[in-house]
Amino acid sequence: MRVPYVFNIQHFSTHDGPGVRTTIFFKGCPLRCVWCHNPESQRFTPETMTNRDGRKTIVGKQYTIDELMEDVMKDIIVYEQSGGGVTLSGGEALAMDGAYIRELAQRLTENEISVGIDTCGVVTTERIKAIAQYADFFLYDLKLIDDDAHRKYTGGSNRLVLNNLITLNDLHARIFLRLIMVPGVNTNRYTIQRTMDWLRNHHITPEQINLLPYHRLGMDKYSQLGRRPVLFNIPDDTLMQDIKTQVESYYDTVTIGG
Repeated sequence: MRVPYVFNIQHFSTHDGPGVRTTIFFKGCPLRCVWCHNPESQRFTPETMTNRDGRKTIVGKQYTIDELMEDVMKDIIVYEQSGGGVTLSGGEALAMDGAYIRELAQRLTENEISVGIDTCGVVTTERIKAIAQYADFFLYDLKLIDDDAHRKYTGGSNRLVLNNLITLNDLHARIFLRLIMVPGVNTNRYTIQRTMDWLRNHHITPEQINLLPYHRLGMDKYSQLGRRPVLFNIPDDTLMQDIKTQVESYYDTVTIGG
């Protein structure tokens, strides 16, 4: 079993699924989204970040499953009282060693802790099926419906993203569909319509659709890693409300943010 690297463990999170949760951010992702606000999550190995004062920080630490369990169990009363639990995120949690992630999810389940999976969907369908038996819900990212555009802006195809979304839907998984809204990329009415038509034609029934407005938080991390970010315009409230209204003509439960 290969122990993956973790770049953050966030306690008392309220944006990564129902209730109050602990979110474990694993390091490494198969995609390279140009708008990524956690660039330190992309590579699978530790990196050095240097702040403006020249102070260096190593990002990425290995945790055994026992160590993670000891950490998250400290908040079990909070999970019970709030209906929360633990969310496995990244990077891409499902791109880590499969046996490691399955055992971690199983251990959490055995301790009656809700397990959430935050995924971009670019993993094998076998991995999706293997983890689904332990997951209470999936935070599922659908970035672009057009494959060419998906390759251009994320560095990879959306074929697995769409196929795995269909698979989870067929398994009656609890899906919170997350659509990041990036002006000039996927916020025009035609793209939104294509996305909604695909979802409806494939009978996808998410519990909720979260429209996530692009932001520039974390852009300073690029310079700390010696990289240069690609910047987009930030969508205003009017644009986000217009998109929400359009999506609501297809689905009832739509929120901005989440």
